[in-house]
Amino acid sequence: MSEKMLKFVKIDQQDPPKRDTSLRKEDFNEIYSDFINEKAKEQSSRCSQCGVPFCQIHCPLSNNIPDWLKLTAEGRLEEAYQLSQSTNNMPEVCGRICPQDKLCEGNCVIEQSGHGTVTIGSIEKFITENAWANGWIKPIKVKNEIKQSVGIIGAGPAGLACAEELRKLGYQATIYDRYDRAGGLLIYGIPNFKLDKFVVERRTNLLKDGGIKFIQNFEVGKDATLDQLRKKHDAILIATGVYKAREINLPGHDLENIFPAMEFLTASNRKGLGDKVKSFDNGILNAEGKDVVVIGGGDTAMDCVRTAIRQNSKSVKCLYRRDKKNMPGSAREVSNAEEEGVEFVWLSSPKEFKGKNKIQNLIVDKIKLGEPDDSGRRKPEIQKNSSFDLKADMVIRALGFDPEDLPKLFECQELQLSKWGTVKTNFDTMETNLSGVFAAGDIVRGASLVVWAIKDGRDAAISIKKFFEMKKINKEKVA
Repeated sequence: MSEKMLKFVKIDQQDPPKRDTSLRKEDFNEIYSDFINEKAKEQSSRCSQCGVPFCQIHCPLSNNIPDWLKLTAEGRLEEAYQLSQSTNNMPEVCGRICPQDKLCEGNCVIEQSGHGTVTIGSIEKFITENAWANGWIKPIKVKNEIKQSVGIIGAGPAGLACAEELRKLGYQATIYDRYDRAGGLLIYGIPNFKLDKFVVERRTNLLKDGGIKFIQNFEVGKDATLDQLRKKHDAILIATGVYKAREINLPGHDLENIFPAMEFLTASNRKGLGDKVKSFDNGILNAEGKDVVVIGGGDTAMDCVRTAIRQNSKSVKCLYRRDKKNMPGSAREVSNAEEEGVEFVWLSSPKEFKGKNKIQNLIVDKIKLGEPDDSGRRKPEIQKNSSFDLKADMVIRALGFDPEDLPKLFECQELQLSKWGTVKTNFDTMETNLSGVFAAGDIVRGASLVVWAIKDGRDAAISIKKFFEMKKINKEKVA
């Protein structure tokens, strides 16, 4: 190991090359180049092979990071991929969009010691893309088909991960989704410059080839109620995610050209996929030539500001009520946005939207940070007599997402919800109050990361398997 690993003292941290800012602003292509083989081996060799790997501990999926870094450094790339995918259904996605600076890389021991983190995400992406290129990734082959079927509502990462794990076990899996393409936020929420849509479509096509059924343009409550799906399947997983945009109830909030983030991002992503998008084509959801203001500080806000830049906006400003140090999103994404010309207006909060029919400008309050709240974060407090004006032709609300009213939407009033409106489940089994109905992902935990959705989907598959096994045992007891 000493020959191949622990080279962090001799070899500096290095990320894959980023495309020049002036070029990447002009298109929606991914901004990072792939590692070449030798660079991936070199950077993997920097791993210190910790006895207690904090990178793995801080990964929601508990990925075996030190082990596949060692295999990569040794040139054993197929083994590295097999180990990587054994805990992660979408390593090529997580390698691109996980906030590694807050998870694995941010907790890397050599990063804490001042030597610079191992570039885990980029290596994860490299070994998976290498596996695709070499034909090592194959559709699921089921040895023993099981007749029991599971209906999965939602084709996002939680639903896809659960379906794959169940299919590997031989169960029949059918995914129902309201959109015309599978992938959920991976398709319509995350821009191409972070995650090319080909990457998602390649993965969903693989699942189809493995026998998972996809029914698109299907709305539960409209095309079938939840009870009707329960009668059709032996178990159900609710994995809808959360899509309801949080409102800003300020004077003037109903003016035209104030949009929720997902409406803006979906229009842009659909154009990238070649769709006709009337609201984009007529200029309403197109930021070109406009002074754009995005309100919010998470990764969705970063997706919006960087999309507006690529649509040739006149200017892009991001309002956030705390400072840069307290941004909830990835620091890497903030840095990329700054490089591309986004202006961050820190410690600021909208007070009023002004305009005749359409938004023309915002009145903004300056903020100072007060004492910490229950979460430990310092509370934003408005400074008296500090307001100022910002010109805006388009305002995008990126303040997070809340769950939709699923009992009403699914025509199933008996489905229990938490006080936050998320689906209430048994903590241990992930089962709702309805027998055989499970829930996973953001619809249970609230808006969160893709990696957590994958984790929840995998756990739900285990719980559903146990549910089927227990039903079989109880049936045999009765017999």
